[in-house]
Amino acid sequence: MLSEKEHFLQNEYIPLLQKLAPNQTGKWGKMDAQQMVEHVRDVCKLANGKIVLPLMITDPEKLAKARAFMLSDALFRENTKVPVMPEEPRPHKYASMQEAIAKMEEELKAVFTFYQADPSKTLVSPMFGDLNYEEQIHLLHKHAMHHLRQFGLVE
Repeated sequence: MLSEKEHFLQNEYIPLLQKLAPNQTGKWGKMDAQQMVEHVRDVCKLANGKIVLPLMITDPEKLAKARAFMLSDALFRENTKVPVMPEEPRPHKYASMQEAIAKMEEELKAVFTFYQADPSKTLVSPMFGDLNYEEQIHLLHKHAMHHLRQFGLVE
């Protein structure tokens, strides 16, 4: 299952994103397509260690529940609120959708590079605690599919 998720993230994800218009709106949420790509870039930077945020769920029971959900195949709910995201979408950081996708792809590739030398390394996810390579790939895939559904690119 991991290799399917790796393959998807490395080979199929970017071509799907390239079908979006920058100002395209999703089926839910406030972000337009380019804001979503820029958001995913930030999530990739969490997964490759370039952004470090503290653990936000400190109650062990709540953290265990959050991790169990994250590691499951259950879908993220539409309009899921997370404390690390602002209420209103951030303005576009990049001049074009192509540039935003290219920057996101760089950070996604950096996830694989980060873990290549030592797949047992862990990084803190602010919502799910310490994640190793397999857990990061599972979360990135789950998150990617959530936003692809949001913009009608997958069912």
